Amino acid sequence: MRKKRPTITLLISTYNWLEALKKVLEGVECQTVMPDEIVIADDGSGEETVSFVQQYAKTSCVPVRHVWHEDKGFRRSMILNKAVASATGDYIIEMDGDVIPERHFIEDHICVARRGYFVCGGRVMLKEDGRISPSHYFNCIRSRVLRALVLRCNTEYNVRHIKGCNMAFWRDDFIAVNGYDEAMEGWGSEDHEFTSRLLFAGVKYHRLKFGGVLYHLYHKAASKENAEKNREIFRKVWLERKTWTEDGVNKYLG
Repeated sequence: MRKKRPTITLLISTYNWLEALKKVLEGVECQTVMPDEIVIADDGSGEETVSFVQQYAKTSCVPVRHVWHEDKGFRRSMILNKAVASATGDYIIEMDGDVIPERHFIEDHICVARRGYFVCGGRVMLKEDGRISPSHYFNCIRSRVLRALVLRCNTEYNVRHIKGCNMAFWRDDFIAVNGYDEAMEGWGSEDHEFTSRLLFAGVKYHRLKFGGVLYHLYHKAASKENAEKNREIFRKVWLERKTWTEDGVNKYLG
């Protein structure tokens, strides 16, 4: 008897880049396996994005939930916590609203999903003209054989491989460590801090390579004015082997 797969929530974070979000959702619609629901975590986009998502939800073949809060600066950790709190899937596949998924993206993530593990994949960087950056051609390769080899041989946690734009985890593991730390505002280290707590709580790491391909649309780099503050929070978690944040998802759970 074939084992029943977990229910899947595709979590997409976005902020005021509607054209990119449209391309991302076009990529989602082409998936070989669709999620059970889509949750859009919106860090305060304007009315144009809100209206689009409302209309998109009416025509989508899967349920779409738009989780929005007021724009008060870069509060990605907070909106992701709110989005996961609203999610109904057993397994959360997280991506950003500026990465276009290759059509096997969700299928590949489901193939490597295992209880007791979280997964991080990579991305293919696109240049301003839309072409692939030469150093990222290797990231386009999709191979089941090579993917399985990496899963067996490359299980050591490495901060360089942790990217919230391509991540998956079990919802109950997320809740067990209280999700993202909302003290981390502005760009930088929130994914490293969160996944470190997962590790210290006993959740193991799998690297998704040669599958789960995403194409990252070109944009200017975000402001890094809070980066050092966020790195200090991350360092403290690592030094103290913390498994919990006081300022996390629990405030949004019923």
